[in-house]
Amino acid sequence: MVKLSYDLHIHSCLSPCGDENMTPANIVGMAVVKELDLIALTDHNSCRNTPAAKKVADEYGILFVPGIEITTQEDIHVLGYFPTVEKALKFDEYVYEKLIKRKNKAEIFGNQYIYNEEDQIVGEEENLLIGATRLAFDEVFDAVDFYGGVALPAHINKVANSLLGILGAVPKKPKFNSIEVFGEGTEIKEDISSFKIIRDSDAHYLENINEPINNIELKERSVEALIDYLKNT
Repeated sequence: MVKLSYDLHIHSCLSPCGDENMTPANIVGMAVVKELDLIALTDHNSCRNTPAAKKVADEYGILFVPGIEITTQEDIHVLGYFPTVEKALKFDEYVYEKLIKRKNKAEIFGNQYIYNEEDQIVGEEENLLIGATRLAFDEVFDAVDFYGGVALPAHINKVANSLLGILGAVPKKPKFNSIEVFGEGTEIKEDISSFKIIRDSDAHYLENINEPINNIELKERSVEALIDYLKNT
């Protein structure tokens, strides 16, 4: 077994709500400064900054997980993690087809920049990424699984965009075995003791990325081991 300090919920500046300093290289650099072993990039409804982040993370010896934060048609946020960038980008194409399209207004919502590993802007998404998709909550878990990944409800102790905030309860027959808890959310009244729990920052600013206070024990130091851990009881 190997113990790793982690933060598995970080937004880059591709998310319009992400600070413009949240470039892939800056995110990895802050993870190095904070001595994290394992990070995931989870932009809203997109994986397109994961290739750059993966390259930089490999250079610094950080274990990197290509991820995404999906907004369901009920406005519930669900985190998805994938074994490779290639599979994440395939899922990105699938989610983009399901995204309810409306043009981004950068002056209101923020820019949506795509970067390379040298932190150069190589593209910009014109459609707003923080809106809902046409994916129902129950559909997301099977969809992520189809692409080799694992999905779990995000920040369930937040009021906005959370499973408990929207539906009010955990499903009686859930399609997930893990749940994310946000450090500064509200009290959790549901019994979640049967689930594996991860605690992340949901960082939109560099300074909010987790300190190395949360640890996870995996069979080996690999993304596949993380996905296996989150997927199985």
